[in-house]
Amino acid sequence: MTYLEHTQDVLGQWLAWRRTDGVALVIVTATEGGAVRLPGALMAVSVTGERCGYISGGCIDADVAMHALEALRSGRIERLRYGSGSPFIDLPLPCGGAIEVWVLPDPQASVLRACHDRLAARQPVTLNLSASGELRLGHPTVASALSFRYMPKLRLRIAGRGADSLALARLAAASGIQTELQLRDGADVQAARRLEIEPITELTLPSTLPALNDDPYTAFLLAFHDVDWEESLLAQALTGPALYIGAVGSKTTHARRCERLRAVGIAERQISRIRGPVGLLPSMREASALAVSALAEIVDAYQRKVRFPFRSTALVLLAAGQSSRFEEGDKLLARFRGQRLIQRAATALQGHDLAARIAVIGPDQAARAVELRAAGWTVVVNAQAAQGLSTSLAAGIQQAGQCQHVEAALVLLADMPNVPDAHLIDLRHALTPERTAVMSVSEMTHSPPAIFDRAVFDRLIGLAGDAGAGRVFQSLERTATVPIPADWALDIDTRDDLAQALSFKDYSTCWHSP
Repeated sequence: MTYLEHTQDVLGQWLAWRRTDGVALVIVTATEGGAVRLPGALMAVSVTGERCGYISGGCIDADVAMHALEALRSGRIERLRYGSGSPFIDLPLPCGGAIEVWVLPDPQASVLRACHDRLAARQPVTLNLSASGELRLGHPTVASALSFRYMPKLRLRIAGRGADSLALARLAAASGIQTELQLRDGADVQAARRLEIEPITELTLPSTLPALNDDPYTAFLLAFHDVDWEESLLAQALTGPALYIGAVGSKTTHARRCERLRAVGIAERQISRIRGPVGLLPSMREASALAVSALAEIVDAYQRKVRFPFRSTALVLLAAGQSSRFEEGDKLLARFRGQRLIQRAATALQGHDLAARIAVIGPDQAARAVELRAAGWTVVVNAQAAQGLSTSLAAGIQQAGQCQHVEAALVLLADMPNVPDAHLIDLRHALTPERTAVMSVSEMTHSPPAIFDRAVFDRLIGLAGDAGAGRVFQSLERTATVPIPADWALDIDTRDDLAQALSFKDYSTCWHSP
């Protein structure tokens, strides 16, 4: 068995085996209870019985592989369930939960190759599985399809000298983490080559650093104890999107380092991104122990980014519209796919851990407040709602700013019922540390939902009249946009709008993020 688990690696092995013979792909499609793997976990099984990847803690992998071999012989898709409610009573799951898997004996190689290549290019990708077993990439186009979101692998860039750099690089490489070393000492370069750590970049002068190639899935660790190198390398890293920036040294050393960065004009919010001293365990003196401690902290930062992207985000729902154009009372109390529009809006990111859920309503909208509070939202009543959208936006952002640990606010409108969580996740991942805002864009027009870094909260609060967040967005630097399909961007003002929204497919329940 090949012990690979990241989607990119499993698909890479599947493609390699596929060049010479048949190979099945196993996908975890659902879990219940304490299952070890998440929906979307993959395993490849070749016609010779070789396996790559795993879908449990070892409880069922061998049995699934046996079914995969049978599927390769028959050419039929297998759908299997293990644990609670399973026909395989001789294979109970110790966790007490359940795992459902699909075995695809002949999935589309072109789709899996494209999925692999996108991950190799350091881009997230969504793989859709239809009820018939067909695979495709991109946003779901069939409501009954299952969609699995995959993120690029963790990458580590280490700049430094001596044993600390080499020990961390050796441990990371052994853990399957793509690692780049940037070294200035020739002896360190030779030692790294003997350890077969690649790539290695030789540093020459602090004023001529290599071009920055960090992405949102890169962690950077500084292992220099040299003032000039520290300042240059950290200042450069802070201009990029790295998910983690750390620097070795004591608390005193780190305090002095931060003072020097302030002196050269680095903003306090940027300086706060630097972890120092590094590591989950403080005061590690041995290089090997420091490496374990630092790598644990780096892996934790990566897992928080890919699995809990909204933990420091406040969700701000603007629900204070007057329904002046809606023909039959309060539009947010109208029925939509078996529930009220306001109830539909309240389910946004329901399965995610958020720093806060804040809904803004107008006066005399008690029915909306009842529904929102029942769904666990903090309700803010905007007494100035009639003066324009900006007053509701300001009220929501002001409330978000008062919440501890909030670093960003994701703003959405309650009358946009077709926006799936998938789009909100795309927006959150696009707001990397060096950006100030990300908006949706439909047919060349900026629109909600949008997400804003805390650094621009004051500008949003200062808006007046019926101006929306787009005015602030246009004035900002370092922004980005995420395309949103026209059917997702539709907002409800009239009965005809509601009928049109109902005519589109519902993608709200088909999303999984392994």
